[in-house]
Amino acid sequence: MNKRGCLLFLLLILMTALLTACSNSAEPSSSKEEETGENLQETGGNLQIGVMNDPVSLDPHGANENVSNSINSNMYDRLVYLDKNLEIAPGLAESLVQIGETTWEASIRKDVQFHDGSQLNAEVVKANFDRIRDPEIGSPVAFLFNMITEVKVIDDYTVHFETEFPFAPLPSHLAHPGGSIISMGSIEASYEALEKGEDAFTPTNERPIGTGYFKFEDRTPGQSVTLSRHENYWGDELAKVDTVTFQVIPEDLTRIAELETGGIHLTYPVNPSDAERIENGPDTYLEQANSTRMVYLGFNTEVEPFDDPKVRQAIHMAIDKDGILDGVVSGIGIRADGPIAPDVFGFSEQIDKITFDREMAKDLLAEAGYPDGFSTTLLTDDDRERQDLAEMIQYQLSEIGIDVSIDMFEFGTYLERAGNGESELFLGSWGTVTMDGDYGLYPVFHSSNKGSAGNRSFIEHDELDQLLDNARQATDEEERLELYRKAQNVLVEQSPYAYLYYPDSIAGVRNEVEGFFQYPSGFYFLRDVTLKKE
Repeated sequence: MNKRGCLLFLLLILMTALLTACSNSAEPSSSKEEETGENLQETGGNLQIGVMNDPVSLDPHGANENVSNSINSNMYDRLVYLDKNLEIAPGLAESLVQIGETTWEASIRKDVQFHDGSQLNAEVVKANFDRIRDPEIGSPVAFLFNMITEVKVIDDYTVHFETEFPFAPLPSHLAHPGGSIISMGSIEASYEALEKGEDAFTPTNERPIGTGYFKFEDRTPGQSVTLSRHENYWGDELAKVDTVTFQVIPEDLTRIAELETGGIHLTYPVNPSDAERIENGPDTYLEQANSTRMVYLGFNTEVEPFDDPKVRQAIHMAIDKDGILDGVVSGIGIRADGPIAPDVFGFSEQIDKITFDREMAKDLLAEAGYPDGFSTTLLTDDDRERQDLAEMIQYQLSEIGIDVSIDMFEFGTYLERAGNGESELFLGSWGTVTMDGDYGLYPVFHSSNKGSAGNRSFIEHDELDQLLDNARQATDEEERLELYRKAQNVLVEQSPYAYLYYPDSIAGVRNEVEGFFQYPSGFYFLRDVTLKKE
């Protein structure tokens, strides 16, 4: 296991200990008092970020895709969060302690106000997690907390989380953007909308109210979202820039042109084929890091011929992953032989691998009753990397007699179609945001999450379900690792996905930007960003 993996392993062992800290920053700098007057003016400015699609929702409980999470994680706080060292740190909870096998106690910070001036307390925290878990609301992040059976208010600033079984990764799940805390007024508005037959996420999407270092300022759907610095932020440090605007620029080459000319200050993601252009630009640089994101070719296991594991294995075997790495992402990333990236708890070298073998793939197809191949359709979004990947897979599968037509849609439509099972083959990616194998496997492959919750292959397999259930309930770390190894070997046999590669996270940044940090999941941490003055 690499150094980061060892640290994460130790972290999971220590999760039952008291989490305390005097600051919400892994790298403390100046205090609020120092960030007023002239100093604040020096660090102001308007940060412009280019994003590839409109956020699905500014309600953190109403979406689970990268753009939404990247914006929302800067407006809302969680009880705990991952710091820059990828360790669990206190957020709105001053401490999180496991006080029983299935009981966690969170001590909520006092004197924290939402952007609308309302007060944070234990009742608000309970209402948030009750809402996320409410099937009437239909939150796409409910799977993160479906092991919680009850949230109890002990006093004004103490809550207990009761879980159905021992669940070691609970702090990591609470640190996910899906665990963000919204105001009580937002929750009440949500239920009022529901009673009227309206979308429960619309009120918060239109008027987001959190406790974060940025607050909502304005939105033009399909064009931009603007946030402004929250001057009464509860934490020890305020945001450094005055505002941040997320500009929706679907075409990646247009985003790069805007970056080069100063129309935007940073953009993510960057197509790997454009990395050298940014790195060599006179006014730009690359921010590159390992990611926990796995890019895959998915199979809808409920439609023919992909209901046959032999067909799925054959296609997996027919894909030259090294060729894809070189041809699509210019070698910026590593080949994926399993669903969990090397930096994630649960990664194992001791899993079976499906290796590239075109002749054996043809034999498997013949055994499955398709000696001459067949025709199918590949669903993808309109990102340029995805387009290149779709075309390369189209070519590689033609070598074993499979004729692939490509159906390309904008990202929102793609997500809807894949989640509804309106696909045969589909390209996608999944980032293990929590850095724990439960998030990398359970929402993606457990039968209880079929559809938009994450299991877009619609795989349903009793042994796999049992392994994933046992792994999230185990308290011994070695036992969890062994269960994840076994689960990944079942996934080799079933092959609901052909794992392709773990791409590096690549952001394009202008030289005047300092203090930018990006989590392995791809989310932005923007509090410390400054813009150098000319």
